[in-house]
Amino acid sequence: MISFLGSRRRFSDLSESEILALAISSEEDDARIYSTYAEHLREKFPSSALIFDQMAAEEDGHRRLLIDTYGRRFGKIIPLVRREHVAGYYWRRPVWLVKNLDLKRIRKEAARMEDEAAAFYTRAAQASSDPATRKLLGDLAAAERKHEEKAERLQSDLSADESGREEEHKAFRQFILTWVQPGLAGLMDGSVSTLAPIFATAFSTHSSATTFTVALAASIGAGISMGFTEAAHDDGVISGRGSPLKRGFASGLMTTLGGLGHALPYLIQHFWTATMLAVGVVFFELWAIAFIQNRYMETPFWRAAFQVVLGGSLVLAAGILIGGA
Repeated sequence: MISFLGSRRRFSDLSESEILALAISSEEDDARIYSTYAEHLREKFPSSALIFDQMAAEEDGHRRLLIDTYGRRFGKIIPLVRREHVAGYYWRRPVWLVKNLDLKRIRKEAARMEDEAAAFYTRAAQASSDPATRKLLGDLAAAERKHEEKAERLQSDLSADESGREEEHKAFRQFILTWVQPGLAGLMDGSVSTLAPIFATAFSTHSSATTFTVALAASIGAGISMGFTEAAHDDGVISGRGSPLKRGFASGLMTTLGGLGHALPYLIQHFWTATMLAVGVVFFELWAIAFIQNRYMETPFWRAAFQVVLGGSLVLAAGILIGGA
């Protein structure tokens, strides 16, 4: 059989018994993965958990059919052949990664699993010489293709009722808490808090190179600070805001980008050209922040625009006045 110490076998070199053994172990693995998804989603998304429970049950049914077929043709002893033993064979992500996946990503991962399983059974059916085995493998390929359709249909049905709408709302709220809110806070901090030091430097030195150096340092320093602060001050367990690493990454990255937006124009050597472009970028950033607040935080657009643009303009003016003085 296949050795962990030797080279992996090519699919074309597997015997029919080994192909069936591979299918059996794959169905067992997929059933466990779907059960893990269901358990992970059960507390917050019970309706979606039910879908994955049903898919896990179907995978168990496929496994029993394959075991019966194997026993009829090759006996009771099934060799251990797994995905990692076969070169070029599709693989599954480690189950523990489910902790880092949201509901939408889990659905996409399940769809990918079904597509790959269907392709495997189609290829396995072509390699089988036994009519009954070929028929079973072909039927399983069709069943795997229907899994994704079934999940989409069930999800569509669930979305139409109250529990489905509630799940969609929870998923959207989690996205807001984990990504949008920290990212928006970072973008606001990076765009506004760096204005005064950057433009003070610009108008005191009239040097694009010096201004860019200060701006780069301010942007990266603010990003690191905001990222660590966001990740450290709340582990997300009680607040329900999600992974501190995700929030810290979103906050730190957007803070850095917010500062770099009006720092990059100072790569232009002509000072006044760089400065006019940087001022234009600043107002674009401020209006973008107002749009995000309106789109995701449900803040009335004109109120968000007034608060952000007015505040940013005051900080910008302070930087120019201090630098010019």
